[in-house]
Amino acid sequence: MAKRKADNSKDNPDAHCLPMGFMQFHTHPEPRKIYQTPDTLLIVYEANSGLRQIFMDGRKLPGKDAQPWYYGYSVGKWEGDTLVVETTGFLDTDPQWLDVQGSPLTETAKVTEKFRRPNFGTLEIEITVDDPKAYTKPWTVKVTQRLMVDTDLIEFICEDRDATHYIGAAK
Repeated sequence: MAKRKADNSKDNPDAHCLPMGFMQFHTHPEPRKIYQTPDTLLIVYEANSGLRQIFMDGRKLPGKDAQPWYYGYSVGKWEGDTLVVETTGFLDTDPQWLDVQGSPLTETAKVTEKFRRPNFGTLEIEITVDDPKAYTKPWTVKVTQRLMVDTDLIEFICEDRDATHYIGAAK
């Protein structure tokens, strides 16, 4: 993380039109839509055409031999008015960028999200990261998002030209 900060985040995947970090989607300003079917919940992010699928059909998280995914393998269930989503099975990519600061996320991580709507216009997400390869203990943050009812996502095209502008900005 120190090296990523010292490099002024020039290797942030988002800067190169690659999938952004798992936590970055929760704090990125672009909108998202959530679609729910009986068996699956899809989160479609406007930024970088991000897509997550959360299986809601009662299945368990896969074992260690499962095919890893960039955003991991997610299963969810309702606990009262709270959607609890557990995610494991992240790709092992040197490690991934969890957020725009360059916090690491490794293939050993388990992320638990708790989605709740305290009122009509607000979505609260409590996110716990348990990654023994990257952190000494689990940690939790809460993100509050404003709901935008009856809006459409726009087409988001990212063109990776080069992130060298990040280096020049630090001088």
